[in-house]
This record gives sequence, structure tokens and C-alpha cells, in this order.
Amino acid sequence: MRLPRDIGGEELCKVLSKLGYEVTRQSGSHVRLTTKEKGEHHITIPRHSPLKPGTLNAILTEIADHLQMTKKDLLQFLDEE
Repeated sequence: MRLPRDIGGEELCKVLSKLGYEVTRQSGSHVRLTTKEKGEHHITIPRHSPLKPGTLNAILTEIADHLQMTKKDLLQFLDEE
């Protein structure tokens, strides 16, 4: 499954909130999200629109690893939202 090319940082933050991530702070154009699901995890999301494919890929890979799901399943979840 291909990465979405039109997703921005704000939209990604909203989708990740449905997976248990909450905004903990913001510094400039970057947002820090934290979840307590399956242990504490922090990730920084740039509020750029659209996100570069490499940046989005790295973010999704890290989240999928933490949530113990495949990146394909995570992409399907993004597609549904």
C-alpha cells in the first residue's frame, strides 16, 4: 500500500489521537505527541502540509513498531479516517 501524498501534520495528529496519542506540547512548527498505550511513547510531528514521504514513512514505521502492528494495517487505518 502506498503512502498518502497529501496528508499534513495537523491531519496526522488528529488521526493519531484516535490511536491514543495526545498532544503534550508544541514548539514552533512541531508537535510532540505521547501515548501510554503499550508503554509510554513520544513522537514529534512537523506541522507541514503536506509531509514529505520520507518523513511520513519514518513516523508511521516508528508508530507501527510501538503499537506492534504492521505498517500496512496502520496505513489502512489512515485510509479509513
